[in-house]
Amino acid sequence: MLFNSFVFLFQFLPIVLAGTFILAGWRSNAAKIWLLFASLFFYSWWHAPHLFVILAVMLFTYLVGQGLLRSESITLRKCLLIFGLAADLSVLGYFKYFNFFVGSLNSCVGTTFRLDPILLPLAISFFTFQKVAFLMDVYQGKIRKCPFLDYCLFVAFFPQLIAGPIVHYREVAPQFLKARLFRFSGSNLTVGLSMFIIGLFKKVIVADALAPLSNSMFAVAACGKVPSMLDSWVGASAFSLQLYFDFSGYSDMAIGLARMFGILLPLNFNSPYKSLSIVEFWRRWHITLSNFLRDYVYFPLGGNRCGKSRQFFNLVATMFIGGLWHGAGWTFVIWGLMHGAFLAANHAWQKCPARLWAEKWTSIPAWILTMVCVQVAWVFFRAATIVEASKVLTGMFHAKKVPLKIFSAWDVALVGGILLAAILLPNTQQILSAFNPALSYRSEHNGVRHPCRWTPNLKWACLLGMIFGICICCMARPSQFLYFQF
Repeated sequence: MLFNSFVFLFQFLPIVLAGTFILAGWRSNAAKIWLLFASLFFYSWWHAPHLFVILAVMLFTYLVGQGLLRSESITLRKCLLIFGLAADLSVLGYFKYFNFFVGSLNSCVGTTFRLDPILLPLAISFFTFQKVAFLMDVYQGKIRKCPFLDYCLFVAFFPQLIAGPIVHYREVAPQFLKARLFRFSGSNLTVGLSMFIIGLFKKVIVADALAPLSNSMFAVAACGKVPSMLDSWVGASAFSLQLYFDFSGYSDMAIGLARMFGILLPLNFNSPYKSLSIVEFWRRWHITLSNFLRDYVYFPLGGNRCGKSRQFFNLVATMFIGGLWHGAGWTFVIWGLMHGAFLAANHAWQKCPARLWAEKWTSIPAWILTMVCVQVAWVFFRAATIVEASKVLTGMFHAKKVPLKIFSAWDVALVGGILLAAILLPNTQQILSAFNPALSYRSEHNGVRHPCRWTPNLKWACLLGMIFGICICCMARPSQFLYFQF
């Protein structure tokens, strides 16, 4: 079930909200049970048999977590942790990577193992990382107790179930103890609805408008042709903006939906295309994934504590895992390795004595270099094959092929205008900064105050109502979110 569909907006969501508010006035546990079953129904809407996969993984991880909580033996705790992580990752490995590894083996050594199609369970990457974080947090003593109902709701809570943000149990569990949990709140409802509408606008109006542009350019490359230089850059830019507004829009909608129920989810985006370095980019892009990779991959590998050479290896290894997490394909591996190399180069530059002098006058060149690196890497992220990506990159850096052949001047203006908007306009959390829009959000991190901050008044109600109406008119055929494939 898509957030940008009529069945969700006008049937599922109103019924679930009403049921939750009514039951919460009687007993909070009744509201939790209602919301849990509604969330499982939401997940099963996509492919009902895969509901048993998430239920099995959910129950197994809970039992392992309980074993970790109750055991006092260090050896037993380590064995339980390894067993739990191995089992959870094995499920992900089978559904997402089995055919990829077997196909790669067939190609490399000439074997002929048969590959039967394996339907990927929706959100398996997200809920697997969520379970890994849960087990690690229990093992490290960051979680002291875990009631079964709270745990199940934490896992299945539908706003964040499909594509994040990647939420930790210790972030939401204290909220489950609130005295007026899930009770109706006009403030929560209006703030959440406003954030949801902004996210819906990003997806339906902006991201979906850019999709045909990126698709047309990559379709040319898929046919074996090299796009012109301007076409390549416009198409690659269109995809980078489509991906950002698609996933950022989803995250806004997820955070807004949770807020309607009185739950705060963590921030996932903070204007990443304003970044002046790759390090800054990863502090702003898909923040919950970046934090996960930092805390559960980069730090355990040694982080920056073992010398520069080892730090650079750790960065590349971490981003290799990040790339493979996104998709079972060599293009995703290359994308991850590229970002690992970019991060290593960025950290090396930060230790350079000339940096302090250069930073006085290189803000614009630094932004351009960062965006070029990001754009080039996105080509591999989007392309279906390495050959297709090479065609696009050839076009991007082949100066002889300059004239536009695929896009019109209007298309170029559209992409340029949306890029300027992403750079110059305030983001969602800045607009709603006075109302605590996300977990641990601090407005001082976003610099100067913006004049277009949201307040609960008639002007904003009319503006958001108009935006919602425009979105509804454009939702005749709702499109899937890009991150659903991961």
